[in-house]
Amino acid sequence: MIGSDDPLDDRKKSQEAKYKMDEERRFKLRARRNKLLALWAAAQMGLDDTAAADFAKEAVMIGLEAPDDTQFIARLCAQTGGIDELRLTEQLPHAEEEADRQIATEFPTALDTDHEQVGG
Repeated sequence: MIGSDDPLDDRKKSQEAKYKMDEERRFKLRARRNKLLALWAAAQMGLDDTAAADFAKEAVMIGLEAPDDTQFIARLCAQTGGIDELRLTEQLPHAEEEADRQIATEFPTALDTDHEQVGG
């Protein structure tokens, strides 16, 4: 039996590909959500477009370093200087919903070229 003809091997490859795709999407979604939240906060602070873009990039980096949303919000709040954690927390689901919509529009198929069909 050739390796690719083994149904268990195909199933394992399929599960690995799905896991990778799901993780990649989660990563993109979280980064986009954090960027959108930061852009919202920047607008609340009255930052110009350049400063807002810089603030959004910084927020994405904070999101990569923060292990969870609570710490992300706390660190972002410290950067805003005037927007409290509750307002940021309340805005988070709206940013996530918009990020999900944007990601689905931009990446309607597999997010990477190495996601190939296995089995049949």
